[in-house]
Amino acid sequence: MAYQYPKLPEEYVAEKPAGDGLPCKEAHQLKGHEGPVLAVRFNVPGTYCLSCGKDRNICLWNPSRGVLVKTYAGHGYEVRDVSVSKDNSKFASVGGDKQVFLWDVGTGRFIRKLRGHDSTINAVTYAANDDVLVTAGYDQCVKLWDMKSRSTEAMQTMKAFRDSVTSVLVHGWEIIAGSVDGTVRRFDVRMGRVYTDELHHPVTSVAASHDGLCVLAACLDSTLRLLDKSTGELLSTYTGHVHSSVKMDCCLTPTDAHVVGCSETGEVVFWDLVESEIVRCFKAHQGVVCSMAMHPEGTSLVTSSLDGLVKVWVVE
Repeated sequence: MAYQYPKLPEEYVAEKPAGDGLPCKEAHQLKGHEGPVLAVRFNVPGTYCLSCGKDRNICLWNPSRGVLVKTYAGHGYEVRDVSVSKDNSKFASVGGDKQVFLWDVGTGRFIRKLRGHDSTINAVTYAANDDVLVTAGYDQCVKLWDMKSRSTEAMQTMKAFRDSVTSVLVHGWEIIAGSVDGTVRRFDVRMGRVYTDELHHPVTSVAASHDGLCVLAACLDSTLRLLDKSTGELLSTYTGHVHSSVKMDCCLTPTDAHVVGCSETGEVVFWDLVESEIVRCFKAHQGVVCSMAMHPEGTSLVTSSLDGLVKVWVVE
């Protein structure tokens, strides 16, 4: 057997546990909703976040201080998703009203409402430097809205899906959406093409790696799947959590080193992207963790749950 030489001091320092540097320490509990909180989203710089839920309200938070800044009321049904513009002056919210609500952040008033979906809207995101709004819903379609126009009608509708569209994201000229029909579809807006990846299990959330090369999909067979965006090749799978009946989010850390998912049993789980092994798992909520958002710098994580709480987690 070869002799094992002692390591140099700097080598011991370099070998930190894989789970170090991840936001796992509870910093604040944000209480302001009366019922399940269905989504929580950071603004672009990560200075504040918005949450929405079954109580039909939207809450604006300062997550670093744990302070409720403002509450926005006006929806007649549950609010399922929100998205903040890059200049932080306005945000869009969607849900059971079948309409897109555009809000002025400062005044708390409606700017306008957009009509066109035939059923509950599940997801919304700004795109093209806030000139376009993208929505997805139970009516099996993705719609694009021109924010420079005063029209209340969608400028484009994509009807490639066979079931409810649960999640949508925009990367450059591409729109990527996941659906209960078990597919992740990528729309190349410039070329007018659509690419379909069949995962054969309902998809509740999609997230893009920060290098733009991969797509992460949360599926209802308790598996996260990492796909090559251009070819659709399955690169890796991540398991060990429970995800079988509820819409839940997934994301990646800013360095793309870790995959982040949540569980119906109340945990948040971090996996090593390459090794596909769990490096950290902690109990976050008493109820299902249905939504999460990672700070742009990776210094904190916000989670929301059916238990009615939003929590802020920081690096230990």
